[in-house]
Amino acid sequence: MDLKPTKPLSGFIELLPAQQRCFDYCANKMQNVLQLAGFSLLDLPAIERAEVLTDKDNWDEIETQMFLFQKGDTKMGLRYDGTVGLSRYVAGHLNNLVFPFRASQFSKRYRGERAQRGRYREFYQMDLDIMGINSLSTNYDAEIISVIGAALDSVAEFIGPNEVRVGSRPFWDALFDYLELNEKQKKEIFVLIDKKDKMGDDDFSEGLKDTLNNPDKENIIKSVFADGYKKFVKKSEKLDAAIAELTDFMKVLDGMGVKNAIIDLSIARGLAYYTGLVFEFKLINHPELGTAAGGGRYADLAGKFSKTKIIGVGAAIGFSRIFASMLENNQIDLTRFSEPIDVAVLVMGDENLQYAMQVLNELRGAGIPSVPYLDTDKKFKNQIEYADKIGARFAAIIGETEVVNNVIALKDMKSGNQETLSLADAIKKIKGA
Repeated sequence: MDLKPTKPLSGFIELLPAQQRCFDYCANKMQNVLQLAGFSLLDLPAIERAEVLTDKDNWDEIETQMFLFQKGDTKMGLRYDGTVGLSRYVAGHLNNLVFPFRASQFSKRYRGERAQRGRYREFYQMDLDIMGINSLSTNYDAEIISVIGAALDSVAEFIGPNEVRVGSRPFWDALFDYLELNEKQKKEIFVLIDKKDKMGDDDFSEGLKDTLNNPDKENIIKSVFADGYKKFVKKSEKLDAAIAELTDFMKVLDGMGVKNAIIDLSIARGLAYYTGLVFEFKLINHPELGTAAGGGRYADLAGKFSKTKIIGVGAAIGFSRIFASMLENNQIDLTRFSEPIDVAVLVMGDENLQYAMQVLNELRGAGIPSVPYLDTDKKFKNQIEYADKIGARFAAIIGETEVVNNVIALKDMKSGNQETLSLADAIKKIKGA
């Protein structure tokens, strides 16, 4: 019989135990930050109706390349982001939620796109959103940025420092109106701006020329990146409003203690999605990972689910993009996660099992990670080798003498020293080591 493959499908992640422990540790650290900031952790369904996930009827044309399937007459799909499910959830529970409503999610997402470095078909993403009905102060945008920064800082020992770049969709909308661009030109220029960093200046200039064929307008757009945005003050009311919003927003960020924010008007993000300020976080020591987190403001979160206008600001942290990539490339020191067991309980004979289990339960009850070796007929050599292989700091050896005297033989696996102790004294020693 031919053996079946053991490798997972391309784009699906499998971590080794030490890697997974690090992954989980970082997830817990970051989720604690979100919890302290008052975000309710939601566990939404991984499967949604296809009509919820997309407005398109022709599955062959779905741009997000979703994983779709059908059971009976019901078309369904795996979630590809957190926003669609959140939109449905908020619209369906309007009367049960208090606004502004803070929601966080940490779950797997699925995209049927081509797998490549840092981009997976199955991946974890961490989301946080703040939603209001009819209005929502941009102060909440600043708080989202502040909380993301704190979450990333909580795991800085692994990923290093970060910075956030802030852009403004209203500024570009106002500038395009000032330049009297048509809708087709606006969309094409937005795409160019969004890709500017990857394109380079020459290709960006060529793209502007192909779209506008107007040197004056092309130079005005390029001047934004060379000279900044303040030169456009008093050019139009819309530009003045957008510039004032961005300037004031940076002051609010500074007041919230966010000292690593810079204005970067090449940040455009979700062209058909975001309507206000947008932002992206970069890891300074790992530019190869691209955007670590990003988001912005949307004018109508649940428009296709409810007539109530829900305004929100949200962001997603590319958790797998950061940590799975770094773990797979051995960019994180896993020493502290390689030896999670404090005590291996070794049982010398079946007749000593009952007492050994009492010892095990007492150790675990004291909060000491402990693992028993339950092949009681194995020789001591085999059992102590097991304790060594799992990286246990101590071996608690239970034989006939220990049972009779109600003690344990505690062996320090690093020094090799062994002493006979009461269970209470052994617990003190293990915790003090």
